[in-house]
Amino acid sequence: MPTRDGFVSQSPTAVKIRQASRHWRPPEPHCYTGSMVNESTRTPPLVPPSADAHDDLSRREFLGHSAKNAAVAGAAAAGVVALAPARSSGSPAERVAVGVIGVRRRGLELATLLAGRSDTDVAVICDVDPGVLDSATPRLMEAQGFAPEHSGEFQRVIDRTDLDAVVIATPDHHHATMTQLACQAGKDVFVEAPVSRTIDESRQLVEVARDTGRVIQCGLQQRSGGHFREAIELIHAGEIGRVRLARAWTVHRGKSIGTRSETAPPAGVDYAAWLGSAAPGPFHPARFHDSWRWFWDFGTGALGRYGVHSLDVARWGLGLELPTRTSASGGIYHFQDDRQTPDTLCVQFDYPDATIAWEHRLWSTRGPEGRSEGTAFYGELGTLIIDRGGYKIYGRSQAPHSDGLRADADHVANFIDCIRSRQAPAADIDIGSTSSTLCHLGNLAYRLGREVTGEAAVGDSLVDASELTQAETGHDAAV
Repeated sequence: MPTRDGFVSQSPTAVKIRQASRHWRPPEPHCYTGSMVNESTRTPPLVPPSADAHDDLSRREFLGHSAKNAAVAGAAAAGVVALAPARSSGSPAERVAVGVIGVRRRGLELATLLAGRSDTDVAVICDVDPGVLDSATPRLMEAQGFAPEHSGEFQRVIDRTDLDAVVIATPDHHHATMTQLACQAGKDVFVEAPVSRTIDESRQLVEVARDTGRVIQCGLQQRSGGHFREAIELIHAGEIGRVRLARAWTVHRGKSIGTRSETAPPAGVDYAAWLGSAAPGPFHPARFHDSWRWFWDFGTGALGRYGVHSLDVARWGLGLELPTRTSASGGIYHFQDDRQTPDTLCVQFDYPDATIAWEHRLWSTRGPEGRSEGTAFYGELGTLIIDRGGYKIYGRSQAPHSDGLRADADHVANFIDCIRSRQAPAADIDIGSTSSTLCHLGNLAYRLGREVTGEAAVGDSLVDASELTQAETGHDAAV
């Protein structure tokens, strides 16, 4: 396999990846918490709920929380901790019981949102680090009035019969395995993005969802964001004309992860469980909390960390699935530390009638279009720029624009709604798998130092299976 230290040149040799034959496609119907504008017509911005509706929701939330918290009042007065109540015989139509696996940062955010709902209980939290469990408990107890149970083994959580769903917010290398096992155990799943670490894992997740009929919501929360949906509707309605180029990026000044030596794991940490399917080895502090994503065995680099969200928006706006050709160049140009993934990367995803471009710089400021992170759609009649702060159309007088709000709560609500309705969620596994695979293709082109093309199976490509496995997973297939 060619080395890729520093700059990666592109050769005419191509690696072929199987893909769907369709590229441009109309949006598919999904279960949204709020109403979504009709795809075929141009409409004004989404209208917020009426004051009466808001008041009614507030009353129901208040009553729900009052009932949920009543049991803890006496315990708190007595100076004891209330534990998770026994599960009632109610169906998910009444209450939803959830287990959260991985609660250090993003998992704790999601768990707190779920715990704060009047119709949801976070019954158990799971992490290989007992210190993380201890730190998470006070926030969850404050949010829902009782402390969730603790577990250090994800399989025990998945096997519980009193849970309706699990949230998976672990490092990337656990996402696919845990999701598959949870679905096979009869659980619905909220899994963070990227949903997989390899192309094959993405395919397997689509298959397991089809075989089990479980609801899988992917952590692409912009799919539930009102201003994102509004902007995509404008693009689909032709507001900026035909779009031939979309660009996504993140540019910010990151921190070095340093150079450190192997040590013993922190007290109580089950490091073998943390490694999971990754290559076995001694504990290394740089390959644990915070910085694991910069190593190929565990993460997908900045392309998976940031790109999966912005590229999903680009793909959504253009109605695209997988590209016919992917090329990449970049390297570790700035940081002199232990990381393996590039701090600088440019990727080009080519389709028959359009191109999506990605750029990240983790050591710089001043991103494209004057924004540190975002997605731009360049149309014949104007340019639409969008990020989580809002969107604006340039090149047009009196063009639509909108500020943005965080979509996390709406995305969680959409998941709970779809657990009950059994409809496809806003970011179902087909969406999450495809957007994750887009990132894998970019990383694969970078690591192989060559262009990756579609239409044919990987087994028919110009690299053998062992080279492909090495490029995607970071370790030999035999491990």
